[in-house]
Amino acid sequence: MHPRRRPAIALSLSLVAALGVACQAGDPKPAPPVQPQATSGAPATPSPSPSISDQPIAATQSSAGDPYVPGDGNGGYDVLHYDLKLKIIPADEAKTLDGVVTIRAKATTDLLRFNLDLTGLRVSAVQVDGKKAKFTRDGSELVITPPASLPAGGQFTVAVAYAGTPKAIVDPILGRYGWIKTPDGITAACQPSGAHTWFPSNDHPSDKATFDITLTVPQDLSALSNGEAGPSVTAGGLTTTRWRMKQPMATYLAMVTVGKFKVKQGVTPGGIPITTAVDTTIASPSIEEFHEAKAKITDEWVKLFGPYPFDSTGGVIDNADVGFALETQSRTIYGQFDPGEEIIAHELAHQWFGDSVSVTQWRDIWLNEGFATFAEWTWAERRGRGTVKQQFDSLYAQADSPNWRTLPGDPGRSKLFDTFAVYNRGAMALYALEQKIGRTEFYDLLRTWAREHRYANATTADFVALASKVAGTDLDPFFRAWLYGNTRPEL
Repeated sequence: MHPRRRPAIALSLSLVAALGVACQAGDPKPAPPVQPQATSGAPATPSPSPSISDQPIAATQSSAGDPYVPGDGNGGYDVLHYDLKLKIIPADEAKTLDGVVTIRAKATTDLLRFNLDLTGLRVSAVQVDGKKAKFTRDGSELVITPPASLPAGGQFTVAVAYAGTPKAIVDPILGRYGWIKTPDGITAACQPSGAHTWFPSNDHPSDKATFDITLTVPQDLSALSNGEAGPSVTAGGLTTTRWRMKQPMATYLAMVTVGKFKVKQGVTPGGIPITTAVDTTIASPSIEEFHEAKAKITDEWVKLFGPYPFDSTGGVIDNADVGFALETQSRTIYGQFDPGEEIIAHELAHQWFGDSVSVTQWRDIWLNEGFATFAEWTWAERRGRGTVKQQFDSLYAQADSPNWRTLPGDPGRSKLFDTFAVYNRGAMALYALEQKIGRTEFYDLLRTWAREHRYANATTADFVALASKVAGTDLDPFFRAWLYGNTRPEL
């Protein structure tokens, strides 16, 4: 994710402080305990400990147990695949969305009932393994009781028919985000966990799954989503296209945008299929400029970070009145502004760090944003707009700044997208690490990290362990200072 920023000038040293981004619609109510397996996690505000380790948290029926997004996610099962069929009529304010989601999942414990996350929208029917199932609504929870209990280790399917008009979320901390109405359509992209504002899901990044997203929209509009598109069929004034994401994806990275776009398809010079789109009302950049920048930077990051993790690359600039860009998987989405090459570089780096390798819980967000910010600085250096060292030195010179008091490794929900701690100090930690272990070892570490955790979830403790292995020395004290210390680390 990247907040809006004007085209970078030399030594542009900070992100915009106000972050109108990130979809989160968690239900803060406490959840009744059930028997799902525990997932890794940590309390919201731990003190620095003698060593960096994963502290497990217990999921419940109605929560993944992540204190940064209380009530989001659910325990008891692991989603394997989402099949979304969505009819979207932007001009119909009473019922913009008519959808059916079919979820294939594996039970991780015996289930008499289970929950999906869903905010708003009307549910008309639920089936489990093809049979009618009972359901109730409890805030942002859809509680489903199957006709028969589901045994641990077994797979099952749940189909939910629903409809309504999803609403944008206005969060006092995270701003306005979610399902956003645009002058000619809609756009939806949701970090950290707002996917359940437009489809029932297990809405936490610890449960990744593959996706099919079939979009039916008025034939005078274009509709884009993640992954690769199949053939389009037009009938009765509507056009239907299926998009497929073959690699596991966190729910917050699912994207849908509908409107009037200039669309360009092709292949990067390095051979990666690419699809880009720019809303017809956007004057700059042109579709050609945007397409070229996406292709060029994708290929450069392949050289630096290793093989591109998905089957295609690209991006969408929509006329959405939001101040952010979000690393939606394979096809980043941007609000109605010219992102410039540095922001494009930031979002493309997320395809490796954040999308392919995803956080296990949100306190580790520096693994996403610190890495992408370091990549952004690296691209600026390549374009002659200040070196990474100059970025680091200018920020490090702020010796007495209160910004150092926020811990990048556990910033707290209110500082989840903190400019200095999560983005800049996260990137600084990586630069300091490069200086400590050497450039060759550092980039070997980044490529190894992307390869070993490809399509999976990981934690800060995992990164520290791998960094120590690559460097051949215990780096725990180094990371404790940079990620969990509340003063400026010594060099």
